[in-house]
Amino acid sequence: MVALRSLLFNVVMLVSVAIYAPLMLPTAILPFPLRYRLISQWARWQASLLKILCGLDYRVEGRAHLPAGAAIIMSKHQSAWETIVFQQIFPPQTWVLKHELLWIPLFGWALKLMRPIAIDRGAGRKAIEQVVEQGRERLQSGIWVVVFPEGTRVAPGTRKRYGMGGAALAAATGYPVVPVAHNAGSFWLRRGFLKKPGTVRVVIGPAIDPRGQKAEEIIRQVEEWIENKMKELERLV
Repeated sequence: MVALRSLLFNVVMLVSVAIYAPLMLPTAILPFPLRYRLISQWARWQASLLKILCGLDYRVEGRAHLPAGAAIIMSKHQSAWETIVFQQIFPPQTWVLKHELLWIPLFGWALKLMRPIAIDRGAGRKAIEQVVEQGRERLQSGIWVVVFPEGTRVAPGTRKRYGMGGAALAAATGYPVVPVAHNAGSFWLRRGFLKKPGTVRVVIGPAIDPRGQKAEEIIRQVEEWIENKMKELERLV
């Protein structure tokens, strides 16, 4: 039944992208808040379908830690789950992502309307400068910026080196950093087909004030909090 439900969800998701993405292209003329509200409805529907078809729900802890204004979210990245459901959990947002995603027909075209910071991950220092420049503009516009500091999806129980882009953005702008840990990868595998039933636990950590700190100090705090919390979350699955 898990395989059958997962297959049905995947089919519905792909068909809905093919239908919904072209319908959203004309929203390019709309102000970003309205455009975001319309386009992100797709993600809300997918989150509901995950619960109905696959029995996959989520629980959020630490909402009180969210600052009142725009902030930089730094999160563990384990699957496509968080890219979908974060749009329900957090205020209007955009993401630092690899520019190749914008080349995907239909999906990439609609994604571009969400004002992502699309970088060449092999560009090194230039990519960090792009994150700082474009991230500053997004934050000043009231848009939250989501950064996956490991740069790619990682399987449960593993970790990669944390990149400096998000921390450099925080150090340069003074906007708070919100660390986030979750165990979505235990239910929606990194490159897996199956969506296992259960409840993803999302934990929002205390906001980090970057003012007066170097990027190296900021990313150290982020990594320490996320990885310690991940040990707890993955023991509980």
